[in-house]
Amino acid sequence: MLKTNKYFFITPILVLFSIFTLSSQFLKVKIDQSKVYQTIEGFGASDAWRCQFVGSNWPLIKREKIAQLLFSKNKDSNGNPKGIGLSIWRFYIGAGTTEQGENSNITNEWRRSESFIDVNGNYNWTKQKGQQWFLNKAKKYGVDQFLAFSISSPVQWTKNGKGYNGDNKDGEMNLKPEYFDEYAQFMVKFLDHFKSEGISFDYLSPVNEPQWDWEKKSQEGTPATNQNIVKLSKLLNDKIKENNLPTKIVLGEAADLRWLYSDYGKPERGNQINYFFNTKNKIETLKKTISGHSYFTTWPVDSLISIRKKLNHKLQNYNLDYWQSEFCILENTDDIGGGSKRDLGINTALYVARVIHADLTIANASSWQWWTALTNADYKDGLIYLDTGDSRDLFNLNKMKFDGEFHDSKLLWAFGNFSRFVRPKMKRIKIELDDYKTLGEQYKDLMISAYVDQEKSKLVLVAINYGKTNKTIDFSGYKIKAIYETSKDKNLEYQKVSNQIITLSGRTVNTLIGSISK
Repeated sequence: MLKTNKYFFITPILVLFSIFTLSSQFLKVKIDQSKVYQTIEGFGASDAWRCQFVGSNWPLIKREKIAQLLFSKNKDSNGNPKGIGLSIWRFYIGAGTTEQGENSNITNEWRRSESFIDVNGNYNWTKQKGQQWFLNKAKKYGVDQFLAFSISSPVQWTKNGKGYNGDNKDGEMNLKPEYFDEYAQFMVKFLDHFKSEGISFDYLSPVNEPQWDWEKKSQEGTPATNQNIVKLSKLLNDKIKENNLPTKIVLGEAADLRWLYSDYGKPERGNQINYFFNTKNKIETLKKTISGHSYFTTWPVDSLISIRKKLNHKLQNYNLDYWQSEFCILENTDDIGGGSKRDLGINTALYVARVIHADLTIANASSWQWWTALTNADYKDGLIYLDTGDSRDLFNLNKMKFDGEFHDSKLLWAFGNFSRFVRPKMKRIKIELDDYKTLGEQYKDLMISAYVDQEKSKLVLVAINYGKTNKTIDFSGYKIKAIYETSKDKNLEYQKVSNQIITLSGRTVNTLIGSISK
């Protein structure tokens, strides 16, 4: 009896001690819905190069599945998303290097592109057939917004008759001065045609990465000074208005974020925010948004943070929105190496998820867009990876023109943790973890961002557990109903939530769905 009484008194003490120990390890969430940051405009990817052959030549059943992965907002019978629900699709307006063939000097056919206008000025709207297939699929799936972008004028108007710039080092656009007007007219003709076909392009980005000299014979591209870009944009503005088109011009597409807020060694092509949005450059159809690319600014983590803080400071001075409009892995890192060698696994997915988090929460990006939806290269530049399926000849480009195998990646699904659930018009709001780590420490461990659909009182949280250890978080009061996890074993896997004390596994990207009303 004495032994029983002894344990009768000790056991509750042990239980209370265990509860206190466990609760002290919980991270408590605090959300302040009165602190609103940017309004989300969407998440996207481009059709550049690879969609041209897949969309025109590959078996229909494979094309349909690829389109489903990119655009679908549907779920399977278990509640798992069938696709990542992109809300922006970028269409590349080609410069005609395909028609030039080997004379283009671009040896890789997959990096050439057709043009809707020939050397005699005749338009052929059946060109870029494969890209048009994906464009129409995006529309059928309900993609919200379309952006057209150009990186070179049609080759017949360039100074060297090529789609790349060559040895010219003056930074000027590879476009004969007398053809600026024709180039603007060509792009507006493109917009007007597709509007008549039922696809209205919301945005036009006329110049891409103007800071590079584009001297290599590897793809289409041209440099451009800020003055070149404003001249072309004013011509576009006038023609867009004349044709009563709803399209807004989006400028920037800086090859490195530092060219947005500083000269960064190229004064005629840098400091784009200052140049494009000063009082003398008033362009009525110019969207009050600057776009830039996150290349070469993501490693080390200190640079990832500091560069975006500087960018955000400049953006606030101009009351300007920001789009991160192109990214894949280019720079060398300790975490995942460099761009070379594709990685369908979770490591690259987590690395990119951290970049997205930084762009959204430090630079306040209202849109985040991946470089190219499909890749046929042994490189970390795609969401969906193509190959021949033959391990002895995996990257035979000629074979892949007509058929092949495609593979989803953990990067696709991790991107989907944002794109599928953080929808256009949602607002990012403040979220904190009690007594948590410094920003630099968080970026190697646990990062959370919060978004709200105010009309529906819907709360969406994206939590990236970059570290290897599980993290237990108290979400009490926020009515979390579901979680979608991407990990080495899961692709946006749905889990119903009943307990508001939630454990996030190590090395995962998670989307939590709940309610903002407490």
